[in-house]
Amino acid sequence: METDKPLISILMAVYEPRMDWLREQLDSLNRQTYPNLRLYIRDDCSRTVPYEVIAAMVSERITAIPFTIVRNENNLGSNGTFELLTNEAEGSFFAFCDQDDIWLEDRVESCYERLYKLNAGLCCSDVMPIDENGEIIADSITAIRPRHIFKEGDGLAKEFIYRNFVIGCTMLIKSDIAKKAVPFPKSLVHDHYLAFFTAIDNSIAVVNRPLVRYRQHKNNQTGVLVNINSKRDYIEKHLMPFAERLEVCEKLLDYEDTKEAKSWLDARLKNARHEAGCIRELWKLRNINKSTTLFELIALRLPEPLFRLAVRFVQSGRI
Repeated sequence: METDKPLISILMAVYEPRMDWLREQLDSLNRQTYPNLRLYIRDDCSRTVPYEVIAAMVSERITAIPFTIVRNENNLGSNGTFELLTNEAEGSFFAFCDQDDIWLEDRVESCYERLYKLNAGLCCSDVMPIDENGEIIADSITAIRPRHIFKEGDGLAKEFIYRNFVIGCTMLIKSDIAKKAVPFPKSLVHDHYLAFFTAIDNSIAVVNRPLVRYRQHKNNQTGVLVNINSKRDYIEKHLMPFAERLEVCEKLLDYEDTKEAKSWLDARLKNARHEAGCIRELWKLRNINKSTTLFELIALRLPEPLFRLAVRFVQSGRI
């Protein structure tokens, strides 16, 4: 077996795992073709699944690669747990891992080869969405999220102000970049933040095929308009988090890079408050993000039942 490849560490956060899904994921990690791996696992103080049960399953299923498993002293959430893992892990590259997906055998190796070829700071891939029973929903994330567009190359930091196309469970990142990015801000999910942080000074690489079976279920943390059931939800859970995200971006980018986004945010906030002249102001900035702008111009003026219906159409990928 090859031993000259750099060490890649898999960083896995676990919380309240469904054990059959965890077993499938661990088995998929154990089958990885990349020859120099280490697995770091942190249980984020699961309440209903004893730590000893989780550790026993890891010991049973992970036989091909060395691993370390520990339990957090306090519940930190996924961002906090991945931050700890990033701080403590060794290796040249980190591959971030969720507990409920299934990795294809070449998930790590294919990302490494693409990253190495392009000398990129981070590589990601497409995913194959599956349901709770493991049945394939679609052969690409773009089939259920039409606005999910993968982009490759340099100068992509501004893209991540508006949206994230890097799916965390497919990410491979140079460890020195990830460690430099610590601490992770609370206003951005770790994969979005790391993608943005990387793109400021490095290129992004993409493997344009699925490398992960990406499980869709009711407890998924990310998705399109997750947990949005009212206009108030939309403003508090979608619009205001964008404002918090922009604050992070403003600290890391030049003013000119965020000026346009700031103007768009101001217009969106005025539109949400139905201020005089807000429609005209937001319409002028529609090309920054046409789909979101049009949705807010129309949907935030609908009666609540029709607003909820519009959200369901967006969530389903029909609009």
